[in-house]
Amino acid sequence: MRGVTEPVIETDVLVCGLGPAGAAAAAAAALGGVRVIGIERSPEPGLPVQCAEFVPRMIRAEAAPIDAAWVQDIDAMETYVEAETADLTPDFPGYMIDRARFDQALVLHAVQAGADCRFGLSLRRLSPEGLAELSDGSRVRARVVIGADGPRSLVGAAIGCSNREFVLTRQVQVDLLQAHRATDIFLHADYVGGYAWLFPKGPRANLGLGVVPAQRAQLKPLLQTLHTQLHRQGRVGSVVHSNTGGLIPVGGMQGPSAWLDAVAVLLAGDAAGLTHPITGAGISSAVTSGHLAGQAATTFCWGDRAAVADYADELQSVFGPSLGRALRRRSALLEGAARSTLDAAALRRGWIAYPDYWNDAPVGVSSQATPLMATKAKETPCLA
Repeated sequence: MRGVTEPVIETDVLVCGLGPAGAAAAAAAALGGVRVIGIERSPEPGLPVQCAEFVPRMIRAEAAPIDAAWVQDIDAMETYVEAETADLTPDFPGYMIDRARFDQALVLHAVQAGADCRFGLSLRRLSPEGLAELSDGSRVRARVVIGADGPRSLVGAAIGCSNREFVLTRQVQVDLLQAHRATDIFLHADYVGGYAWLFPKGPRANLGLGVVPAQRAQLKPLLQTLHTQLHRQGRVGSVVHSNTGGLIPVGGMQGPSAWLDAVAVLLAGDAAGLTHPITGAGISSAVTSGHLAGQAATTFCWGDRAAVADYADELQSVFGPSLGRALRRRSALLEGAARSTLDAAALRRGWIAYPDYWNDAPVGVSSQATPLMATKAKETPCLA
């Protein structure tokens, strides 16, 4: 009836976004014994897929649903620098997954833990007092709001912690004409601020490319050129079975915690800028940060206010060093692109497969340019 205001829904934790970060957060908080409502704007979990679908093998320790989403094993990485022969990193273990099934399994785990997960519902506004207004007109008051709502997070914007630097990606799925168990990486001066990839997925492969938004007009033709080259080499088919793409935040950590009046706000996953600024890796960090956010929310709800600051400290400890190095390498790559000085050595220094990426010696002091033998395999590429 007109003029009647719906009552405010009360809960302990509101999770905005139910991708890997949000689903992990909802599950962890529900398992901690608090009331959890999770909302997701997509009508069903896991769709649409906007991911290259590669994850490091160590994710199995934190994401039990990996078995339900497994497609094939990955053993190595092959990195192509400009027109040179590929450099092999032979011990680079991971999995190709079906991202939709992966997300669906994570959401199912959250529901089984007791979280109230609602789809086709999004955050419209988060007030300065922490009151959430949703797309269906309802209002939710939570003690903790977890923002896992992606690169353009409304939760992050509400606390003044928005991602500002991005890579724009485009990906096609093509037939794979030769069995392959490596992730192929293509580095080129034309791929400004990004790279290209060919990730095998059984009989097909995800072929994609990322660049800074200012190079948007070049994205489609660059990917088409690479597709044509690989087709001529007899590696992939000519037919494009599907298209996808999206924004990847590459500016480093945002937030990740703040207050709106008495409401604690935590950011996780892409919303917190935890995607790797060089590789775009985001699934593993999303699951990890979501789990930590859910635990912190539970601890806070049970009376420990320090849990909010502790969460920020934990994320800094886990992700800070990796993100810091990646941001330095990214800055050098962008500077080289602006000056048109990106040669093969500079491209190698900016990629995780090479020792120079990990060498923090002054510029001009170089280690051997042979590929790294996977001692740093935890920082793996997935423009997700």
